[in-house]
Amino acid sequence: MILEKLRIEVCEVNKALLKYNLVTMHSGNASGRDFENNLVAIKPSGVDYETLEPDDIVIVDLNGNIVDGNLKPSVDTPHHLFLYRNKPEFGGIIHTHSNYATSFAIHGKNIPVCLTAIADEFGEDIICTEYVSNEGNKIGETILKYINKSPAILLRNHGVFTFGKNPKEALKAAIMVEDVAKTVSLSMTFGTPKKLPKKEIDKWWNRYHNVYGQKLSSDR
Repeated sequence: MILEKLRIEVCEVNKALLKYNLVTMHSGNASGRDFENNLVAIKPSGVDYETLEPDDIVIVDLNGNIVDGNLKPSVDTPHHLFLYRNKPEFGGIIHTHSNYATSFAIHGKNIPVCLTAIADEFGEDIICTEYVSNEGNKIGETILKYINKSPAILLRNHGVFTFGKNPKEALKAAIMVEDVAKTVSLSMTFGTPKKLPKKEIDKWWNRYHNVYGQKLSSDR
């Protein structure tokens, strides 16, 4: 089994999508990129999360050719690969239909940066794109058109994509986007949320990304 370490990580991240209630049945998927060989490990199509094992994870090249694996890769593989080809810094991509975040996507609404928690992780509104079909590279092209510094984006009438330098970082964004979407959704019962001033957004984002946690000065 080639890329065993990456396969294990991608398998664990896929299982975590179910654990955190971000997916149901076979919906959604997670992938990870091997930067050295430009190969991608991705969930197989239609396989239960509960039974998923590392050797079920499919290895493909950036053109979609199966390099290793006995199962068909996710039907969303072309979207993942388009993003990996065009965003060389991406090392992990996740797609979900998580309930609260997708409820914003149904209405074509951004999740406004009205919480310090949103400013921390996302740094801007979590953008909702226009509706596009799943044919060809339309989803990938639309994500590239709308993407900002946020590691998450909503696709209108579809769901959520999140990104990171590795699969676990993309998972963190997927968990957090659903969490803040739930909070903002609940707050909307009281009225329209008010966005934070840009100065405050930038301050919280910079602190979270440059000071928060156990980063050493050499890591910043």
